[in-house]
Amino acid sequence: MHGPALWQQLQSCALVIERVLKGASATQVLDDVRADWRPGVQSLSYVVMRHLGTAQALRQFLAPKAPKPAADALLLTALALLVDERQRYDPHTLVNQAVEAAKKQRSTLPLASFINGCLRRCLREQAALMGQVMQQPQARWNHPAWWIARLQHEQPEHWETILQANNQQAPMVLRVNRRHLSRDAYLAQLQEAGIDAWPQDEHGVMLLKPRPVSEIPGFVQGQVSVQDTAAQLAAPLLLQGMNLGSSSRVLDACAAPGGKTAHLLELCDAPVTALEIDAQRAEKITQGLQRLGLKAEVITADAANTDSWWDGELFDAMLVDAPCTASGIVKRHPDVRWLRRETDIAQLAAQQSRLLQALWPLLKPGGRLLYCTCSVFRAEGQDQIDAFLTHNTQARLLPSPGHLMPVLGVDAPKLTDNPQDVHDGFYYALLEKVRA
Repeated sequence: MHGPALWQQLQSCALVIERVLKGASATQVLDDVRADWRPGVQSLSYVVMRHLGTAQALRQFLAPKAPKPAADALLLTALALLVDERQRYDPHTLVNQAVEAAKKQRSTLPLASFINGCLRRCLREQAALMGQVMQQPQARWNHPAWWIARLQHEQPEHWETILQANNQQAPMVLRVNRRHLSRDAYLAQLQEAGIDAWPQDEHGVMLLKPRPVSEIPGFVQGQVSVQDTAAQLAAPLLLQGMNLGSSSRVLDACAAPGGKTAHLLELCDAPVTALEIDAQRAEKITQGLQRLGLKAEVITADAANTDSWWDGELFDAMLVDAPCTASGIVKRHPDVRWLRRETDIAQLAAQQSRLLQALWPLLKPGGRLLYCTCSVFRAEGQDQIDAFLTHNTQARLLPSPGHLMPVLGVDAPKLTDNPQDVHDGFYYALLEKVRA
């Protein structure tokens, strides 16, 4: 069976872009794409979202009055692919196929000639147009202007490196389930299968080339899970130096999609309670644990509403991977930058504070709480913990990674906070409850 024609891919990709610009998550939109088309459409739409700021600026020059959303999304898709440095398609072929895509759809057919004219002008005048639009920060860095300004303020020495890293494709990293085999044994298994990979931290393996999980040796059997290197720090950080056994209690307070819950169970024999406010996401935690041969008590509840789920017994250890802007994982989810608004930060920071205040009393004296977010913004990281420590004299900050910023790759310059080279942006603070 042949795959979709380029015009069909462009049409599907434009639909993803249109819905993202209206506020929908790309992950949700891609679920509606035909399963056999989905990998190609996802790859293409991610490229477009990494160049969307440039494409929007070009369209503003070519057509100051934006066309209707469907036509605008198709035009932006083609413009983004035209300026993509990898030049995935011959420019003239791309223009022809974009116009064909416009003609094949009722909502864009009346604007096919308009799209053709804009794209052909871009081909003729691309150097001059790019010289003008690249003066705009959003066009140059492909992030919203407020995002750029905030990073410039919070990371004055490294903001450019962070933004450049965000525009790269994220590597595929696996976490080896040590209950099945060691990391080195799994690396040998990959080598035997002819798959290039190298070690990442204690339990991680990075693949040279991403591939579908169905093609990853041992995935179905529960030997490995897909999890970024930074996210793999959570369980070891929380458990280090703790002697937890079957009579201990561990809480993963915001557990979906379940990667950190599974890692906790892989590393210790203590029972784990996993909370998730969304029932569908809670079910995915259970399904993921079943694949790995693990079991947790999965509860659908708002972690901050403790009366609805807590049984009155204190916990020895807590993981609070709080809801956040996800500003640290835009390499992996490039739609995040276009979905977020600056006002989201304060709203999410308030939610994070609510979680900490609600869960802290449920921790035993001498117990530990690991607070983390996949965010690069201080309001969701260091500022949050500084405020918590100011108002909670029983809390003591233990040695912690703090802010981890995404970097360019294995040969990128190191940032002062970063203990390793290739990972998403994260924040970690390990707190101990001081005994009275």
